[in-house]
Amino acid sequence: MNREFLKDLLSTPSVSGYEEAIQQKALAYGKAFAHAQLTDPSGNAVSIVNPDAAHRVLLCGHIDEIGFIVTHIDDSGRLHLAKAGGVSPRLYIGSPVQVWHEGSKVNGIIATSSDLVKKEKIDVSDLLVDIGAASKEEAAAAVAVGDMVCADVPVRELMNDCFTCRALDDRTGAFVVLEAAREAAQQGASLGIYAATTTGEETTGRGAYHAAARLKPHCCIAVDVTWASDAPGTNPGDTGEVKLGGGPVLCMGSAVNKPMNALLKQVAEELDMKVQWEIAGGRTGTDGDTVNQTDEGIPMALVSIPLRYMHSSVEVGSWKDIEDCVRLLSTFLVRLSQELDKGFDFRPVRP
Repeated sequence: MNREFLKDLLSTPSVSGYEEAIQQKALAYGKAFAHAQLTDPSGNAVSIVNPDAAHRVLLCGHIDEIGFIVTHIDDSGRLHLAKAGGVSPRLYIGSPVQVWHEGSKVNGIIATSSDLVKKEKIDVSDLLVDIGAASKEEAAAAVAVGDMVCADVPVRELMNDCFTCRALDDRTGAFVVLEAAREAAQQGASLGIYAATTTGEETTGRGAYHAAARLKPHCCIAVDVTWASDAPGTNPGDTGEVKLGGGPVLCMGSAVNKPMNALLKQVAEELDMKVQWEIAGGRTGTDGDTVNQTDEGIPMALVSIPLRYMHSSVEVGSWKDIEDCVRLLSTFLVRLSQELDKGFDFRPVRP
């Protein structure tokens, strides 16, 4: 597994709505194994294995991250912000950030004060970015309204093959989608594999809709992160017991196709691989929801990567979990190729 490529993705800012630079990297990586590639007006990047195959599976891993957009530069030269995605403003007080202006990085810090940290509720309007400018004019020479802002947190290795960085949600899933397609191609999968690094999941869901509506796949696997219940303040009783390092997470829920889930479980057993389960009583909160309701309805299963401290700048993941997700998904794609040739039926109820 190419860890350095994932680290490169993690070092590339892609606040939701500003994914162009990272998508160029996804396309460059996919070019080594894909038989064809395409993009679309939403900014998706799709690397395709076996584009002429009769059966098509869409793999979705969203490549956008939560962050901020500059809305105003005040007279003091500080930047005001709007949220892009599910940001918790309190977590960013006093944090270093990157402001990206026309492809160039400007360093900044979220201002802090004793009064601010004592506030019961912190809104995004309370956050001001200090880039060191002494006036509005000086700041406006370096940055502009509409620039993206993200946390300035590099990849750091932790104990027990864990690591931390911002935006593991869902760079890790986008990485798994590309790696699984590459490995499945090497293993001789015969179905059409459409490995899409999708845009806008954190804000609009536009990328998954554009991909599914245009490609019209026969089924979809969404790869995203899920809450690890071994983090402080979490409760396994909410959606299930999920541990970092415990393996890929499959989802039981009304949105998930049961025949696909059963085949994923069977493949994991044949690999002697432990999987974990989460419960989604309604929506899964992933690209899978969007794809599921696109066109005439697309059967969907969800493979998730355990994650601690989701939607913060210090998310923690496990290299082992990511490697196992790649192995499970690539082997599943080979098996699905065989089962589709034998008439695999996505219907859980048959006449």
